[in-house]
Amino acid sequence: MSFIRGYDQENLRELVDLSECAMRLEEIEGQRSLPALLERVWLLKVLGRLDEALTLADEAVRQARMAGTRKDLLRARVLHATIQQYRGQHAAADQELAMCAEEAEGQGWISIAAFAHQHHGKNAFDAEDYDTARESFKRSLFLRREAGAADSDLETVLLAIDATERRRTSQLVAG
Repeated sequence: MSFIRGYDQENLRELVDLSECAMRLEEIEGQRSLPALLERVWLLKVLGRLDEALTLADEAVRQARMAGTRKDLLRARVLHATIQQYRGQHAAADQELAMCAEEAEGQGWISIAAFAHQHHGKNAFDAEDYDTARESFKRSLFLRREAGAADSDLETVLLAIDATERRRTSQLVAG
């Protein structure tokens, strides 16, 4: 079940029903599996509980490193980096997301690479580095097309590219 109802056109963040997310978090609070940990991290993130999210993200990365696959570890690292992004730690998030995207592409894991590039773009967008954001979103779009992604997945990236172009143009006009 997806809790994402869309994306904010101004900051590219997920639009969610906060009460649904809080109820789901309560439902899975005691679960220790890696998928449950990752879901809990994401729920804490969208609920704005970033300190808790970071602590749990660290735990998820450790668990993935110890007992998961390399793909699991990449997913956990991407999610961890998004917490850093939300906390304003853009340089750390940038480095982690770039490494995850590179590793996923090197392994031929196109969907994970596209996911990492998408979040790399979102981090750059937050940091007002619109050139990097545009490059990352375009790479994500290319990879998603290559993987045969659904139109809704492509639309999300196209909206991000459009928002980036608007911001970039405004920045150029103002600067």
